[in-house]
Amino acid sequence: MTVRELIQQARIDRVEAEILLADILEVERAWLIAHGEHLVAEPALTLFTDHATARQNGEPLAYVLGYRDFRSLRLGVNRHVLIPRRETEHLVEWAIECIDVGAKRVLDLGTGSGAIALACKAERPGAMLTAIDCSVEALACAEANARSLGVQVEWLESHWFEQLGAAQWDLVVSNPPYISASDAHLRQGDLPAEPDSALIGGQTGLESIEHIVEHTPDHLVPGGWLLLEHGFDQADAVTASMRDRGFQHIRSRRDWSGQPRMTGGQWQP
Repeated sequence: MTVRELIQQARIDRVEAEILLADILEVERAWLIAHGEHLVAEPALTLFTDHATARQNGEPLAYVLGYRDFRSLRLGVNRHVLIPRRETEHLVEWAIECIDVGAKRVLDLGTGSGAIALACKAERPGAMLTAIDCSVEALACAEANARSLGVQVEWLESHWFEQLGAAQWDLVVSNPPYISASDAHLRQGDLPAEPDSALIGGQTGLESIEHIVEHTPDHLVPGGWLLLEHGFDQADAVTASMRDRGFQHIRSRRDWSGQPRMTGGQWQP
């Protein structure tokens, strides 16, 4: 079967079919267009069929490929970790701004695939990154990414701050679970395949964020910052939570689509 025939017969989005086939053949998508009559060898054809079927059955494209590109990094992903999103790249940008003005010790809470910690360390090698997750499987994925990228991060198994003792950091950054358990979005798109523990923040969606806001001051140096990603409609609630806890200089930032998706504040005891 030719490249063109294989793509045309795939029962998935054409662009996704091209991405899958290009990945299998280790070529650029443009090559597929220029070589539509190229005969696909049987092993590649079988693998493409398997991948296209998985995608048709609802497996996220990133899980089928086994990776997701995030800023300058290619991160391995699997069903134990949240698929890194473009929105989180803005959180990394804010974290790097903090690093550039003196935040050298950085804690990534709920690291998942390691996206935030690895991006920060890769772009600012002088920073000292610690990343925690309560999932052993997620930490295994993050550590594998670190080895593949040659990036050094301290990985710790902990449910939020439980295993961190009295350690303090200049910056705490997190993309925590923030979706309500009853939110209809959990049944849409890639979300049904992703781990609930990385998505659901509780009945209101704010429980994990509120826990982080409450306990982060114990682990921040004076003048340290807390940066959080959250839902597009949660900025006011997160701001109020941080203000009530005593954070100062609180502000929210918008993502690439114009939605307020990040809120940060400084701890001045």
